Amino acid sequence: MKKSILIITVACTVLAAGCAGTANRLTNAEIAEGWELLFDGTSLDQWRLYNSEGTGSWGIDDGCLAADGTGSDSTGYIVTRKEYANFDLVFDWKVAPEGNSGVMYHVVESDRFHTPYLTGPEYQLIDDINWPGELEEWQKTGADYAMYLPDPEKKKLNPAGEWNNSRILFDNGHVEYWLNGEKIVEFEAWTPEWFELKNSGKWAGAPEYGLAATGLISLQDHGSKAWFKNMKIRELPKKETEPVNLFNGVDLTGWTAYGTEKWYVEDSLLVCESGPDRQYGYLATDRYYKDFDLSVDFRQISDGNSGVFFRSVIEGTRISGWQVEVAPKDHDTGGIYESYGRGWLKQIPDEKENILKPGEWNTLRIIAVGPDVTTWLNGEEMVHLNDPKIGRANGRIALQIHDGGGIKVQWKNLVIQPL
Repeated sequence: MKKSILIITVACTVLAAGCAGTANRLTNAEIAEGWELLFDGTSLDQWRLYNSEGTGSWGIDDGCLAADGTGSDSTGYIVTRKEYANFDLVFDWKVAPEGNSGVMYHVVESDRFHTPYLTGPEYQLIDDINWPGELEEWQKTGADYAMYLPDPEKKKLNPAGEWNNSRILFDNGHVEYWLNGEKIVEFEAWTPEWFELKNSGKWAGAPEYGLAATGLISLQDHGSKAWFKNMKIRELPKKETEPVNLFNGVDLTGWTAYGTEKWYVEDSLLVCESGPDRQYGYLATDRYYKDFDLSVDFRQISDGNSGVFFRSVIEGTRISGWQVEVAPKDHDTGGIYESYGRGWLKQIPDEKENILKPGEWNTLRIIAVGPDVTTWLNGEEMVHLNDPKIGRANGRIALQIHDGGGIKVQWKNLVIQPL
């Protein structure tokens, strides 16, 4: 027993050493190339708890950014204060024997998500050799957790207590994971293969997992000690993209229906119609769009109480977020409504109610950039809103069927320009 205690004490001493000195610095060449440190060895100013302030179980240990091992599956996550879209992230790390940690990215912060892994893909970090239970390959170090497996021929992992070097490259959907100088994982995000993996495995019950193209970086204290140093990141440019047709005129590819109401294609038009349950229904994009310029044509066949949600997320069969109203005349088409909490954020002026053309085709346009949202109806500006809560959000575009029954609306020319 005494011998075991001595071995563990020595191991912990070795683990805690080695972060001070020349670590956590950038060369002049790195600075010129656009690299920035996420941790300078002396301060946690760039980090805070997920959905909160402070740093919880994270602190500084001999110049390392360190987890003290008191976290759990639902606690112990810190996130960067800044969001990143396309980036090259490099870091050194080590875990204690039987240790478990991870680095997540494109994390969406919201009171709708209690942990970062519900939205952010994870570069897994774990003690492959000494883990007390059996590990699946998708749970081992270097895996894109529960998605893509590392190449066993190229994976060279140093044991717990020794430093490893890792890299995450995310370049406009192209993803690479590196370990100790070798590329061990490579894939393209949001392809049909990616969605098949997402929807058939662990993440089948996590509808918002991996959809964001921008978000926070997160480190995990999963109940064991972990150390990080030399954590640096370089932002990569966003590629210019052409406008995207969200509806192909043939089927609902790229969309998912939630609820029991009717969504179908007829005469090259997208149709929403109340079903026998007369409840709310939603048709949401399979992708997130944070900043965008969206235009869509709609025609209200009957009733017409509908809307276009943006930066919104799925909760069961309901959508939470912000809606640009589509409604019968004199009911604020073009106004902005929050579906939880605050209700109407901006209704249209009464004198603009006559801009809607009932029973005819109308064009709705929405531009969202950061906290600023502006709407137009048939070329006329309806409302402008600056809202910090909207500015922090990310999520899907979705069409709505209101409850009550009797609703039928046709849609076409759903075109979005990501900004």
